[in-house]
Amino acid sequence: MTSLRVLTGITTSGTPHLGNYVGAIRPAVRASLVSGSESFYFLADYHALIKIDEPARIQQSTLEIAATWLAAGLDPARVTFYRQSDIPEIPELTWLLTCVTAKGILNRAHAYKASVDKNNAAGEDPDADINAGLFMYPVLMAADILMFNAHKVPVGRDQIQHIEMARDIAQRFNHLYGEHFVLPEAAIEESVATLPGLDGRKMSKSYDNTIPLFTPREQLRKLIAGIVTDSRAPGEPKDTEGSALFQIYQAFATPEETETLRKAYADGIAWGDAKQMLFERIDQEVAPMRATYQSFIDNPGKLEDILLAGAAKARKLATPFTADLRRAVGLRNLTTQAKGKAAKAGKAALPSFKQYREADGLFRFKFVDAHGRLLLQSTAFASPKDAGQAIAQLQRDGESALQALQPQLEHVDGVQAGEVAAALRQLAAANA
Repeated sequence: MTSLRVLTGITTSGTPHLGNYVGAIRPAVRASLVSGSESFYFLADYHALIKIDEPARIQQSTLEIAATWLAAGLDPARVTFYRQSDIPEIPELTWLLTCVTAKGILNRAHAYKASVDKNNAAGEDPDADINAGLFMYPVLMAADILMFNAHKVPVGRDQIQHIEMARDIAQRFNHLYGEHFVLPEAAIEESVATLPGLDGRKMSKSYDNTIPLFTPREQLRKLIAGIVTDSRAPGEPKDTEGSALFQIYQAFATPEETETLRKAYADGIAWGDAKQMLFERIDQEVAPMRATYQSFIDNPGKLEDILLAGAAKARKLATPFTADLRRAVGLRNLTTQAKGKAAKAGKAALPSFKQYREADGLFRFKFVDAHGRLLLQSTAFASPKDAGQAIAQLQRDGESALQALQPQLEHVDGVQAGEVAAALRQLAAANA
């Protein structure tokens, strides 16, 4: 049985900042130290190509993000840590998934729709300056996840749609070619903060309001001094609600330290003193990592070796799995055709279960005979796991499960109960 697999990636489009660290890197590193799961961490450099056309910037960002992961405590020996572009199976899987993905799904992707809406509002052609990479982004993300059959994908709320799309794409592939993919689930960490930037908006390279994680100490002090605050003078009580400075401090501080600053706000702390407290608290956590980070920046060859070793580890899974997928869709060695026909002639087709998701978001399954005739249809289940458990019970217990699961099964006109039972016995005998 495959253990729980968790997968996280960061796009190599800029310098890591405090928001990246608090929202993704720090919680992911902590999660990697918990036993009982397999962790996959990757540098999403293919994704960077969608919006960055500066090769040197992508290379530098890859270096900085890889160094950041390791400086923050990621242990390559415990996890699979790799660069996306070192896994050629990922773009191949992207194409296989592209061929089963409905265009209508991609039309509804938030990033694509936002770009179209922006063009429409400006009176431009709806697709002006929108490349096919942006349109196909959800399929590439699905390939990242499905290549390693990740069960959980930690994401922000703005990425939930992409996980749902990956599930839909996986279900369509499974329906056509058999059960190859696990249906991934988004893991939303409610306690993980989204940091505001220098101007109070979400910290983002797009707003140019970031605080680089490993900026030199004095530059860090200067950037923190530039955080926008209101005009309340020393001695005047200050609101923590909506205070970017307070929110950033809270993301680094202990609950006790946060309460101390909250009280200081109420007592009218001067903004300069509050900013000094924030600087000292961030530097306390970041300073021990700076030397490790700089050692990797100064020795990129060492980082390259680590990433290539991680890619080799990842490809031990990706290469044979891709071979299975190629066979499933018909990309096969021609010399096996005659043998395949003989084997097929000597082996009768079998009844099978097919699980799927309807437009209402609920999960169902059907049971068909060797010729594809519908024998049994389920009612709706809230999750794929529940539907899968019902299928497993029918496969294991046969006729007795038909009685136990009767409320969850629908009668199919023209099909006798004995036919369903006989098909279940045939399937059980073949799998014995």
